[in-house]
Order: sequence, then structure tokens, then C-alpha cells
Amino acid sequence: MLARAIHRDSPRRAGPFVAVNCASLPETLIESELFGYAQGSFTGASKCGAVGKIVQANGGTLFLDEIGNMPLAMQSRLLRVLQERVVEPLGAARAVPVDFALVCASNRKRRERVAEGAFRENLYYRINGLSVKLPPLAQRTDLHAVVDKMLRDERFVGRMVGIDDDVLALFARHPWPGNFRQLGNVLRTACAMLDDHDTHIRVEHLPHDFLDELGERAQEEAAPSFETGARLADIEAGAVAAALKAHGGNVSATARELGVSRTTVYRKLRS
Repeated sequence: MLARAIHRDSPRRAGPFVAVNCASLPETLIESELFGYAQGSFTGASKCGAVGKIVQANGGTLFLDEIGNMPLAMQSRLLRVLQERVVEPLGAARAVPVDFALVCASNRKRRERVAEGAFRENLYYRINGLSVKLPPLAQRTDLHAVVDKMLRDERFVGRMVGIDDDVLALFARHPWPGNFRQLGNVLRTACAMLDDHDTHIRVEHLPHDFLDELGERAQEEAAPSFETGARLADIEAGAVAAALKAHGGNVSATARELGVSRTTVYRKLRS
């Protein structure tokens, strides 16, 4: 999404945006995918040849995702393209001039890959211009805006729906180990649970495993230590009491933290 936003806000926005996931392409195919190939250049090649992704991005932006997984031999060829602004398709008799902006992404630190000998140092310094570190979902301060955008863009139920504040409070407490993909799946499942007349996602629409995960985490954070053999009800009541104390007796805030209803909080305290 960031790479597309950069492209749309650049002087090349009228040109193509071409994305390549370097980690998903087999090493035997990445060369032909990136650089293309001429007619009959190898066994199994298309009779008409193929235009590589780099040439497809001419006049626009080429986004290389997971560039840290690119084979060393391909790194050498990419470096030459960036320096000379020409591409030599496999088996072609002449080079093709290209002009594109390059955006790269990696979930691995490229300097470490350089130290390991898995990433060329000269390519690292060639592409290491403006570097932006994207925070994980759990560390973002614009979670509400992210959720609204996903609901607006995806339209999981074919119509625009909103989200309750109680749900947003739970989202803000979740660690989101699955990052944006996990959030998308939670929203998709919640939307599937909506009735035709529902306009907002409420707590009861959320997947059970999401609520269980959140409840377990809250109990781990709030529960005091207990001797072996303590009753489960006592442990739960202790966890609720600790959370209630931390929130100055505010039952609503305690319920939101634990991911349960106010009624559940009262019932646990009475048990």
C-alpha cells in the first residue's frame, strides 16, 4: 500500500506500477520474470518470448518486495540495470533501454544480509536512499483510521459498515501477531456474522478465537500468583479483582480490558 501511494504521488503516476515478490518466485524463474526472454531462448520458452517485469515498469514504478531474498546472481544483473538503465532479456541480441523508479521492501535487515554474504554490498548502497521502517500493527497510533479504510475499501458484505468503540478498544489492546492479514481476517469474519439490518460490528460479532486470545493475555497480565491447587473460579475472580483495582473500580474499563461483558465482571466477583 505504501509503495502504491508513493507511485500515485510521484511524477510517474501516469505510468505503470509493477510489483514483484522476490520471495515467491523460484530461483529458476526469477531471471526470466524480471528480465524477460527472447523467442526460443530456452526449452519451454514461449514462441513469442516474454516481456520482463522491468520492461513492463518502463515509465513508471517497479516495486521489488522481499528484495533480500533475491539470488546473488540476479542482484548483479539488477545492479547493472540500475547503473546503465538498460535490460538484456535472456537470449536477446540487443539491450532494451528502461526508465523507472525503484521501490524495495524487506522484512529482513539488509545490512545483516550483507554481513552474511547473502546481499551484495554495492547493490545495498545503490538502492539505500530514503529508508522507511513500517511499524507493526500493534504499535500504530492510527488503528481506527486503518480499520475504517479496510472496511471502506474491502466492503466485505457489499455495503459500508462501521465499528463500535468497544471493539476498537479491544483492537487497541491486541498484540496482532498476524499484523494486517490477521486484522483483515477478523474484520471479514465479523462482517460475515452481521445480520442484514446490522450497521456496526459489535463485540458479539468478533471471532471466538480472537476473544479467547485477548482474554488469555489479559489474565496473564492481571492475575496474581496462586498456590497450586487453587480453584479455577478463585483464580478468575482474582484476575478480575486485580484488573478492577488497576482501573480504580471502573467496571466498564475492566470489562473492556478483559474482553468480557460488565455482567461477567460482576458474576466473577461474586463467585
